[in-house]
Amino acid sequence: QLQLVESGGGLVQPGGSLRLSCAASGVDLDYYTTAWFRQAPGKEREGISGLSSSERSTYYADSVKGRFTISRDNAKNTAYLQMDGLNPEDTGISYCYNHVYQVWGQGTQVTLSS
Repeated sequence: QLQLVESGGGLVQPGGSLRLSCAASGVDLDYYTTAWFRQAPGKEREGISGLSSSERSTYYADSVKGRFTISRDNAKNTAYLQMDGLNPEDTGISYCYNHVYQVWGQGTQVTLSS
């Protein structure tokens, strides 16, 4: 059974950086596309980044393109989302997701201080 556990969120000032981690157990992440979603307060959950199993293809939503970088460490069975140039619109709960098993992590809170 696949389990995903996110970590790395926190309180950060505008312009700052965070690196989110998504540790997987039960399944090797490198067989599947890795996806990150975000849910801002009062809004629906949206996909912000994806990485193909081969790591040859990536996806970034326009709102994060050029600021966020998705990656994966197969030896650690962990996916990452490097978030740079954070702004108040990035506030929300970030989740990793596996579409084959339809499994979500518990989420990690990202908060931008004003």
